[in-house]
Order: sequence, then C-alpha cells, then structure tokens
Amino acid sequence: MRAEPHSPDPADIVSLRSTGIRGPASVAGSIGQVFPHPRVRPGVDDSDAYSTEFGFELRTCRWAEREWPPGADDDTPVIVARQLGTERRRWDTIVLECDPDALRKRARFGRKRLDSDLLHAVRNAPAEWTYYRDALPHPGYPWRYVREAIHRADDRGILETRKDGNRIQVRRKWPYPDWCERIVAVENKPDLDRSAARRLRPQLEFDVAMALADEVWVATQRTGERVEPILLEDLPVEAGVLAFDPDTLSADVAWHPRTLAVEKPGTRILERPNAAGERDGSAARFEYADPEWKRERRLAIAERAYERGWRSFVDTMRPDCRQFRLREVDGQLLPYCDAKDRQPTAAECSGSCSSYEPEPPTWRTKGWPIEGGPGKRFKALLADRRRRRRPGLETEE
Repeated sequence: MRAEPHSPDPADIVSLRSTGIRGPASVAGSIGQVFPHPRVRPGVDDSDAYSTEFGFELRTCRWAEREWPPGADDDTPVIVARQLGTERRRWDTIVLECDPDALRKRARFGRKRLDSDLLHAVRNAPAEWTYYRDALPHPGYPWRYVREAIHRADDRGILETRKDGNRIQVRRKWPYPDWCERIVAVENKPDLDRSAARRLRPQLEFDVAMALADEVWVATQRTGERVEPILLEDLPVEAGVLAFDPDTLSADVAWHPRTLAVEKPGTRILERPNAAGERDGSAARFEYADPEWKRERRLAIAERAYERGWRSFVDTMRPDCRQFRLREVDGQLLPYCDAKDRQPTAAECSGSCSSYEPEPPTWRTKGWPIEGGPGKRFKALLADRRRRRRPGLETEE
C-alpha cells in the first residue's frame, strides 16, 4: 500500500517551474523521483543509512539548518556547511550564526566565495577613486597578484576600476559587511565507542586550544539512556554534546559547551607525547596563532561555507550514474543507489564502484529530458535549494 507523501518544509518545496522542468510530474519522476513520493521507500530501512557517519552527517546538517541554536527560540539566520576547516583540521559540520541585515548585504557580492585576494581588494577599497597601491595595504606578496585580484573583482562586478594613464584606480561598490557573527563546529559520531572517543579527544583538544570556532560540539546517536554514554568518556569539558535522533530530526543538549576565546591568541598543538598509554612527562610542541591570522582564517572559512553549503555532497559522488537517485525524506533530498538498494556513502559512490553505469551519451548530447541529463539536474536541484537558503540570492539565476 502506497504511503501518503510527507509534507516538506515550505522553504524547500521544489516546483516544476522553479527547477526549470516543464511537463507532467511523470517526466520529473523519470530523472530520479525527487518529487512527492512515500517518505519511506518500501524495503528500505532509513536507520541503516544513518548509522554511517556520512548519512548521520547529512541529517545533522538538515537539523541544524532548521533548528539551530538547540533548545532556544531564536530566529537567527544560519548557514550550514560540511567538511570545511583549515589545512590541519577539518570539521564535519559548520554552523555560521549570521547578522540578518549583513547577510542580505553579503548577497550583493554573489553566490561564489571571495578568496583571500578578493577579500583584500574588496574590504580595503576606498569610497573615492584612488590609485590601487595607495588605497590597499601592502599584501606581503608581489603587487601583480593584487592587480589580478582587482581585475577578477571587476569581472565579477564587485569592484569598480578605471585607468588614469597607466595607473589603475579602484573604488568600492559596496562596503563589505561583517555578516558572520559566530562559527560553531560540530563533530558527528553516530556510534561513539571507547576507541572512537580516544581518537576524537586529540581533535577536540586541538579545537579548544586553537579557539578558531566560538563553540565545539559532538553530535552522537541518542541512546535513550538516563545518562548518555558519551558523557562517561574522557573528552574536553569545553565541548558540548548533542544527543541526536536522525530519524525524527530531534536533538537534546546533553552537555553545554563553553564559549571559546576566538579574539585571543590560539595555541596550535604540533606534537604531543606518546607513551603507548603510559604517563609521559616529555614536553609537547606547540606554537601560537596570532589573533589577526585567526580573524582572516575565520572569514575565509565563512566565505567557503557560504558558497558550498552542505548540499554540495553530490559534487563528490557520481550523479551521472544510472543507479543514482535522490530520495526525499522529511523534505530533504538524500542520495540513493538502486543497485545497492540503500543510501551510499560518498566513498562508495565513485567511478570505481562495480555497479557504476554511466548515463548514455545521448542523454547529455540531446538534452534528455532536460539539458544535460539526470546527473546535471540533480546538481541543479540541490544548488537551487542551497541558493534559496541565502537571503538576497533566492531569485538569482
């Protein structure tokens, strides 16, 4: 018996018109059945999908996008992204708490991120026409790279330029807003046993010492026990704990985090003693992270999160495979593999998979049924939902 379709979040409703699909719903269904269908596909156990860190992570991102901050009646806009960080540390989930007005002003600069070179030009551009070397502080590298960034900013329409003889003059179009107020890092561990906790502890200690994020959390599967087992593990007390149920998209705060001193110098742990479980009195190696470096790095992370979001998971999978589908669960589009009859992980969904079967070339060359074939349309659907979560970009083509 066919179940009744689940009502999606109004902000996530994808209509035929908004996705560029013209024709009956059956056409849309032929490219992946992403429109209303049973919440749980017959023969599929969603709980198995969420037992992997990848599936659990996607559900955590969806919950954070709808419910953050946990346990509070707050309408602060948030940007959620995944698998971002620095060269030394990558976080599973990132939540950016944003200033509403400033976030809308950020949309003037487009949906793509501003890298460090573009930020240097845009943030320091003067209100009046000025020779660029007089207007911008010395970047610490050759000026020719600054000129390249100025031309790129001009091409994107976020900076005004003109020539006065052989001298390039610049003028800002808009002040760059201070749109990101706080950065929250979340580690997703659906099954946190004793060995997993030992591996997680150094990572959390690194986060607390560096204080690059305002808060650090660990999200783990809710057990329903009176005391969540994770609270018995030897983890830094500064890290918060979320007991999360991916099936119902609900979470309880098992331990509140401490706010970290992001404005002060951070401590970067380079090497720690290792005595195979025995007490080791040798010294650890560390270095300090300058507050200015932390500010620049935080802004770079925020810009990357603004561009990528968390629905970019499809970029590391193979949506051009004939077995790939998107399934709608609670208004969320999740990857599904017909060959495996379950949700695949990002590592499984690759060209090396034994079930990988590329789309027929005619689907892409003749625009079946939409230009580019199903794989391209899957990316377009997810990009559309990501864009509609960016105030000011909702109607951008």
